[in-house]
Amino acid sequence: MPAARRRRPLPAIGSTSRALGLPMLLAAGALWPTLPLIAQEATLEGRWSGALTILGSDLGFSVDFTGSGAELAATMDIPTQGARGLPLTEVSEDGLTVHFELQAGPGLAVWHGDRAGDVIEGTFTQGGAAGTFTMAREGSAAADTDEPEEAVPYRQQELVVESGSVRLEGTLTLPEAGGPFPAVVMATGSGAQNRDEELFGFRPFRVIADYLTRRGIAVFRHDDRGVGGSSGNVALSTTSDFADDALAAIEMLASHDEIDADRIGIIGHSEGGVVAPIAASRSDAVSFVVLLAGTSVTGEQVIYEQGEAIARVAGQSPDQIADGLEIQRRIFAAIREERDIDEFRQELETIIREQIADASEEDLSVVADRDQFVTSQADQQIAQVNTPWFRYFLTFDPAGALRQTTVPVLALFGELDLQVTPSQNRPPMAEALGRNPDVTIHTLPGANHLFQSAITGSPAEYATLEKEFVPGFLELIGDWVIERTGTGTRPNN
Repeated sequence: MPAARRRRPLPAIGSTSRALGLPMLLAAGALWPTLPLIAQEATLEGRWSGALTILGSDLGFSVDFTGSGAELAATMDIPTQGARGLPLTEVSEDGLTVHFELQAGPGLAVWHGDRAGDVIEGTFTQGGAAGTFTMAREGSAAADTDEPEEAVPYRQQELVVESGSVRLEGTLTLPEAGGPFPAVVMATGSGAQNRDEELFGFRPFRVIADYLTRRGIAVFRHDDRGVGGSSGNVALSTTSDFADDALAAIEMLASHDEIDADRIGIIGHSEGGVVAPIAASRSDAVSFVVLLAGTSVTGEQVIYEQGEAIARVAGQSPDQIADGLEIQRRIFAAIREERDIDEFRQELETIIREQIADASEEDLSVVADRDQFVTSQADQQIAQVNTPWFRYFLTFDPAGALRQTTVPVLALFGELDLQVTPSQNRPPMAEALGRNPDVTIHTLPGANHLFQSAITGSPAEYATLEKEFVPGFLELIGDWVIERTGTGTRPNN
């Protein structure tokens, strides 16, 4: 590096479609819209969602309150960090103010806010830094939600899948009549996701399940390991384990009286798009797969491409991007060689200090203890990659499983997807599936990684976009599945 200081980006050394690990909180999130005020309800009970703003970035979160008075309790979800059901302490509400705390990696995180109707606004402190937050009650006029208001024209059953020693809870949606039905099992992206694959109020898997079930296809979606009522731990598991989970779900559906065991497939998004071909290569029970933004190269290659693409859109210079990639490569080499990645701590702290030194006075005003902040940020970077899940993800090459997938395949990419870019993943996927006689691959114009209509495709846009898929996305999936299973109906809502 030349003697003259130039701002270096904080390297997101473990960036994937979902971050994982313990609550980090000080990591960058996506923007959240300003929420209006409405009349206040007496109780906090229910789910509230919003974002905290700190160091110029926003991080989305949700809080589930239960009980009231002395019995008031709460848990927190931080979707972009793969954190679900985190127990909160010191939860209190006196009618005007709301307070809760979370013991997290960088230190105790404290929220204290004023409540006005279905909106809470206040201050946040953690690890020597301070910020602000806003949250609104889900389902209220102050929060935008994709929850359908009408009664649905199909049945729903709560089921449990036993996958080895892991217990997975989920929802099966069944058409009203006409079975036995074809079915799909949903496989989520990386990180600990709920059965709807919920992110910033958008519930992609719920929307897909609703659409397909209305067209005569049963859908099973379940909470990931460690989420909701499911046992296990995502960070201590691997993509291979998640393929076993999908096959366990298929086995459960195959024994269901209203499911046709010969017509069960998997729809996987992001990492789920790797889970699906692994499962299909292991078992004849999988009759078709739909890959939504699935990868076809190693996780290491995906991370390099993803980081560079997102950095370019964010306006980083070529030198800044090169700096981030260079340290990523050295850390990943250490992981492959099973060396102690803690050796990079000092270098990471140096980069973080340089970033702080170049930050604006406004940003610096929220950092009370810079040394503590630097240490906590370096801890987060190292902890993020030092898990069984990440080590497997980094080196696994999906191309082998794709080559062994002989059932019908539909693969969809988003033109503006910066997390799984079509330019990197579509050609090798087509090559790996070259001997499969029934493969359909589409790139949807204007779509991001969540298949929303996007502006740049950056993850920073996710929370601000309409909570709906690009036109034709659902119809493409529905028509293809119905053609392969020989049943179903045209969409009639």
